[in-house]
Amino acid sequence: MFNMANVLKADKRRAVVAALVEGNSLRATARMTGVARNTVSKLLLDLGYACAEYQDKALNRLPCKRVQADEIWSFVQKKQKNVKGDEEGWVGDVWTYVAICADTKLCVSYLIGARTGSVAREFMEDVASRLENRIQLTTDGHLMYLEAVDMAFGGEVDYAMLHKHYGEEPQQEKRYSPAKYNGSDKKAVSGNPDPAHVSTSYVERQNLTMRMSMRRFTRLTNAFSKKLEAHAAAIALHFMHYDFCRIHQTLSCTPAMAAGVTERLWKIEDLVALLDSN
Repeated sequence: MFNMANVLKADKRRAVVAALVEGNSLRATARMTGVARNTVSKLLLDLGYACAEYQDKALNRLPCKRVQADEIWSFVQKKQKNVKGDEEGWVGDVWTYVAICADTKLCVSYLIGARTGSVAREFMEDVASRLENRIQLTTDGHLMYLEAVDMAFGGEVDYAMLHKHYGEEPQQEKRYSPAKYNGSDKKAVSGNPDPAHVSTSYVERQNLTMRMSMRRFTRLTNAFSKKLEAHAAAIALHFMHYDFCRIHQTLSCTPAMAAGVTERLWKIEDLVALLDSN
């Protein structure tokens, strides 16, 4: 198959990828780099696939001890309330499940799908398959995780839920401001989780990083994903860049280096090189 991304010179491909991982939209990237938008889109799809394939192979036998999991909302084409019954393909709400190692800040696993028990089980089974040791796991209070974690880990996990309580905000502020945080409850579900480490702070911070690093996750704009394939490609590229290229301020190295997945700092050129290896 003819690959439009391979027509671009190396410096142009690097410029496009550098713009995308810093949160620019396809159109903004096209304007900044002088590359046609369709070519930018094709490069994103090709590189996203290559990144997902590499992460699937590289993120195994991870030495994580404490993992936090959460899910972040977005949508494809239109919000769920506007979806009609005869829509073709994936249209409507889409959730990205993310598991973060609390010590190395590595993204252990992510999965894109609906907010259902079956998808949560698939996500947790993938998380469990990538870990070398017994871990302490924290999720939010969504009930779908109870069966998902039990089926994935078979009870061999120190698991706790963090239930956060929010109050109501004045009506005019609801759309733009988060609800007032009123406290939280920690509930041990299985094993012997340490209450001091029952937290979802790191994975919730990753939610913010995703919204800042991927334009299509920015709310109340027209920057939403138009196709699920592009949505998935952007997420794969984001986590590849986050794990392997971005030095974490508190670690002085990348999450992948901290977890022993790689010994070196990756550059944008290394991400682009994944295209040639595929």
